[in-house]
Amino acid sequence: MPSTCYNDGMEAIRELRPNDKTELLDIMTEFYASPALIHHTPRNTLGKVVDDCLGGSPYVRCFVCESDGRIVGYTVAALGYSTEYGGMSVMIEDLCVVADMRGRGIGEKLLRFVETRYREKAVRLRLEVEPNNARAISLYRKLGFGEVGYLQMSKEFI
Repeated sequence: MPSTCYNDGMEAIRELRPNDKTELLDIMTEFYASPALIHHTPRNTLGKVVDDCLGGSPYVRCFVCESDGRIVGYTVAALGYSTEYGGMSVMIEDLCVVADMRGRGIGEKLLRFVETRYREKAVRLRLEVEPNNARAISLYRKLGFGEVGYLQMSKEFI
């Protein structure tokens, strides 16, 4: 696969590279301390996520959006299976655009990139959003996402 997967002359979206680790971790750390998330994940856990993405885990991929030589957004896609829909399900775990680049369509480009990337292999894209994040909800609805209708529950082992 080419190193640049999408390039419109303004931004390029590509898979995460090892030399992106520190810059991405800084962005992720800020994102996970923001009100956009309910659970504030520590940097060492985020480092494990990045390592899993870089290490070729079959369950997770990270794509970054680069502009003028810096990362301006990223998304993490977790790959799983949906028995309800009978095929691969892609969970958008993270979608983040750095503060000074918001409102320029980068989040939409990242989501469209993931959709295009997995359209042939997956039966479903899924994501979570904090209920008070009206801006994100508006974007997701614009792109065809709808509420699932299930109460989501979890039990952590960490």
